[in-house]
Amino acid sequence: MPLRAGTHTEGEVKSVLEMEKLARTFVSLADTLVDDFDVLDVLQELTVRGVELLEAAAAGLLLADRDGRLRVMVASTESARLLELFELQNDEGPCLECYRSGEPVSFERLHEAQTPWPRFASAATEAGYTSVLALPMRLRGPTIGSLNLFGDATGAPLGGDAVHLAQGLADVATIAIMQDRLARDRNLLAEQLQLALDSRVAIEQAKGALANRLGIGTDEAFDLLRQRARSTRRRLVQVAEEAVDTDTGIDWASPAHTKATDKP
Repeated sequence: MPLRAGTHTEGEVKSVLEMEKLARTFVSLADTLVDDFDVLDVLQELTVRGVELLEAAAAGLLLADRDGRLRVMVASTESARLLELFELQNDEGPCLECYRSGEPVSFERLHEAQTPWPRFASAATEAGYTSVLALPMRLRGPTIGSLNLFGDATGAPLGGDAVHLAQGLADVATIAIMQDRLARDRNLLAEQLQLALDSRVAIEQAKGALANRLGIGTDEAFDLLRQRARSTRRRLVQVAEEAVDTDTGIDWASPAHTKATDKP
């Protein structure tokens, strides 16, 4: 909505500016989600934009590895990164609680409240942070990490309405990560499928070559291939390549179909 001098209250002006900031944030994030995007770049952009949008002092993002252990992925400042590491090393803090419970965790006055994580609260206060907001990263499934925002004395405490907006940013991060994993899984599946198809072609050629050379049926030829693969503890496609090559010295007519270099 356009602004005209003298026609809007201070609250209305602030609301419009916040909407514009929100729009810029999501446009910027959308620009990074292109083909072959760098997921780390997307996550770094998200933490930076989250700090700007919510007027936080810093932000960090933790992801779980294959064993379910949280790791620091990105942070907007070095002090936030060190605080996240401190939290993981001491196994206490809002980010861990958020990850384990799958629910947002917020403390608006760390220096005043009696928190369940006194060491974290002390370290955060020493670093200049006065509030913290941790959001779960999940999408119709298990929690894969948490987005953490830290506030200081220069801004409003992180809580209240900020929770919904911050959760939206966490959801964007989750979608980016899941999209990246899905793309890699799809590529791996496609590679495995192509390998299987190529292998099948090689095996069919080997069956035909053996059947023609030995005057047997293709089913019997396939049995010979399987027997040699098992006896030599190799993949079927490797044995198929030997069957097509007439210079290997393998006596396929023999029940053991051995060659000179085979070990007994």
